[in-house]
Amino acid sequence: MTGPAVGAGALGRVVRRPVGGRRAAEPCELCGEPLRDTHAHLLEERKDLVLCACRACALLFEHGTNGPGRFLLVPDRRLRLTGPPPSELGVPVGLAFFVRRSDGTVVAHYPSPVGATRWDVDTDAWERLAGHYAELASMRPAVEAFLVAVVRGLDERWVVPIDDCHRLVALVRQEWTGMSGGPQLWDRIAAFFAELDR
Repeated sequence: MTGPAVGAGALGRVVRRPVGGRRAAEPCELCGEPLRDTHAHLLEERKDLVLCACRACALLFEHGTNGPGRFLLVPDRRLRLTGPPPSELGVPVGLAFFVRRSDGTVVAHYPSPVGATRWDVDTDAWERLAGHYAELASMRPAVEAFLVAVVRGLDERWVVPIDDCHRLVALVRQEWTGMSGGPQLWDRIAAFFAELDR
């Protein structure tokens, strides 16, 4: 199964989007108003789509009062972690992110040349890990993720907004070459994490 939906026309825009937002040449995807350089994002949970939103539209969903299955405001916190070890979650690859759903289940996503491959994480394993790391326990369902990159000299563990993960998936899809992704891709991934750190 493939992961976060990014339309073909949107792929380049998502990859070029900086961490703090993107250039304001495009409209709010709910009302059409012009966007500022930094703006909010909303997650349409049922379709796993991230939408750019103006301040007025974002305020409508700020307190989660829009009912189940609608739009969720994506937070902007980024926390760098010194742990936990992703091996405890049975991660077979070095680049993945984990999202807790509204029903309490956790899904792992692996960025790949065809999108993000998903699989369900053992709930007990997640709960054990979250019991030792308050940052994981505090993750907001659907809109925050535990992002790990323990590959090719990287040793990164973060709690990030889900839109950062969508950007990473789009980056991998666009830049992947050959069997292992190619050196340019891994340079771009390293730059992605350096940008998170700023």
